[in-house]
Amino acid sequence: MAAVETRNLTKIYRIYRKEPGLWSAVKGVIRRKYDEVRAADDVTFSIEEGEFVGFLGPNGAGKTTVLKMLSGLLNPSGGEARVLGFVPWERKNELKRQFSLLLGQKNALWWDLPARESMELNRAIYGIDRADFNRIVGGLSELLGVTDKLSVMVRELSLGERMKMELIAALLHAPRVLFLDEPTIGLDVTSAQKVREFLKQYNAGRQIVTMLTSHYMRDIEALCHRVILIDHGRILFDGPLQTIVDRFSTHKIVRFAFADATVRDFSAFGEITERTAQSVELKVPRAGVAEVCRAVLAHETVTDINVQDIPVEEVIRRLFAEAETGFPTRFSEF
Repeated sequence: MAAVETRNLTKIYRIYRKEPGLWSAVKGVIRRKYDEVRAADDVTFSIEEGEFVGFLGPNGAGKTTVLKMLSGLLNPSGGEARVLGFVPWERKNELKRQFSLLLGQKNALWWDLPARESMELNRAIYGIDRADFNRIVGGLSELLGVTDKLSVMVRELSLGERMKMELIAALLHAPRVLFLDEPTIGLDVTSAQKVREFLKQYNAGRQIVTMLTSHYMRDIEALCHRVILIDHGRILFDGPLQTIVDRFSTHKIVRFAFADATVRDFSAFGEITERTAQSVELKVPRAGVAEVCRAVLAHETVTDINVQDIPVEEVIRRLFAEAETGFPTRFSEF
């Protein structure tokens, strides 16, 4: 049995539609008009134990709604879901002790207390042995580099330090399933990298299910081999991230460095994305990379060549752009 499984999971919101004007406002008191918004629309997927899955989509795609249903915070309008064999919205204690939900834009720690005291409250709620608590907090805080911040008021911590404390609190009871909604939002490069390294190490060591939503593709590239793409509440793709890159990354970025300054026009070789006196960066069709390299080498003294794939962010943007034009069904054919 899969650790996390959904079948036709659906969430529909009724939203009051107010038309402009005083008379429309009066009519709205008597007879209101509502629009239906499908925040999740027949969402179906399964995740096995130990998987680290990226859950991607634009703002309003339905990512957080699905995570909240899987966490039991929302009741669905239709469909089914199981987390570790339990129906999440039944909110059974056996399930609550085996999963965690971390919302990057919501604080779970008490603002005016030191982080450790908030964790003490969690220890009491989950009935964690004192020795185990000290071992877990000590180990996780050392891994995240915040041991010296445990006694600092949460409101006085930096955003990165606060997020690390939130992670420790979420993992105190050793959950088997971890839902992460934008855990690196707003973090600086160093803090985000530290959190990514920690999550990768923790998932590999504990073999827990980790489901991650993020707008930062560095998070997804570093952590997730599998991604689920959702837009307008519907699943567009479920599979390896590399499959998307291979399908939609039709170009490569080729950078040439020259021994001397050059004034040559390189536009015939590809789209110029960056240019200096002694270098040029070209966007070249994948099939034409070898030919372009030969042509440039024949005319210039090249000291270095660097070939890279198009950034994954651009690939994902292109995929969702095609979905908007009405061609989402082919994504499922990979």
